[in-house]
Amino acid sequence: MNKHKIHIIGAEDNEALLLIEEELPEACRLICEYREKSISAEADDYFEAFCKIRERLENEGIIPFCYGTSLDVYPSRMSRQMSKGKAAYRLEMGKSARRENIVKIFDKGPDVIPSNVQAQREYYEEWLCSLTGLPG
Repeated sequence: MNKHKIHIIGAEDNEALLLIEEELPEACRLICEYREKSISAEADDYFEAFCKIRERLENEGIIPFCYGTSLDVYPSRMSRQMSKGKAAYRLEMGKSARRENIVKIFDKGPDVIPSNVQAQREYYEEWLCSLTGLPG
């Protein structure tokens, strides 16, 4: 069981939450502990479970500060299968995803652009369209 301490935006200085990974036979479960609360979500991979938790945290004005919440980060189908969604690509409009742009979703860095789930999905769709030159 892996645990990740992640600082949060929209909170007191140095406030953090704890994410706990739990691998089930048929799913990936994330448990999020923060402010004496606990919420959990299950999905086919950890990225999607994290998105479900993030949507609930957004209702409280909270955004975790890590690559998994960065506007320009999204997993490919293969990274979801190979890493159970714990690795994703930093995306650049008009450029294919490259191996050197892989990040771990629970890590942080100076290039994290915190966003909500909807904005991140929209950016991913725009990126896909930027590769083909077709409008979204």
